[in-house]
Amino acid sequence: MEGRPFDVPRYLSVLPLFNDLSPDELKQVAAGCTLRRLARGDMVFHNGDPCNEFHVVVTGQVKLFVLSPSGQEKVVELIAPGQSFAEAIMFTDRPYILSAQSLTDTLLLVVSKRAVLAEIERDHRFALRMLAGLARRMHGLVHDVEAYSLHSGLQRVIGYLLRDQAIEDCEAGEARTVSLPVSKATIASRLSLTPEYFSRVLHELESNGLIEIDRRDIRILDAKRLSQYQDAPTG
Repeated sequence: MEGRPFDVPRYLSVLPLFNDLSPDELKQVAAGCTLRRLARGDMVFHNGDPCNEFHVVVTGQVKLFVLSPSGQEKVVELIAPGQSFAEAIMFTDRPYILSAQSLTDTLLLVVSKRAVLAEIERDHRFALRMLAGLARRMHGLVHDVEAYSLHSGLQRVIGYLLRDQAIEDCEAGEARTVSLPVSKATIASRLSLTPEYFSRVLHELESNGLIEIDRRDIRILDAKRLSQYQDAPTG
């Protein structure tokens, strides 16, 4: 993208929320969008800030988090390229109820509430697509709550490592590498674990010959064996 203008209508056209819009409609929505570049550690917004737009990560990564009264951080969600956030709160006319921070150098597409409401007014099917996107996010959050309530810490770590693996398609003994996109402490918070426990589980899996650790690269030596280890005691 460096060296040439960013084509906002074209980018919108590949997002599930906007890919049914005509070229003219895409241009109209794009007119209500702005690009925002963030350095690692920059805040997108703080809890309590007014919310008049939602955001799409173009490149980079953003964490959504809340702070306890004691100042302890809990990561609620990690937002990857192509994913959006803050749509739901935008419609409530209330301020943000959590904070968002860039984890890497990040390019955000900021979509104004005015542009969204104008598109809903033109085509009510757009509202249905927004509702479908919000429902998918809600389903994911409910799945997370269920996992945290019913699964042990060990199971959560293994589930995270295998989240993109189709176990039935893995051949016995086949090795695959998972690169952790953010720090181990951030992932631990996302899984509702302490960083110390997260590291302890990783080292336990490594000592049992299931993975190999090279900084943020986790080499899964046998996905099927790893998945079967989920019910084993952590010792």
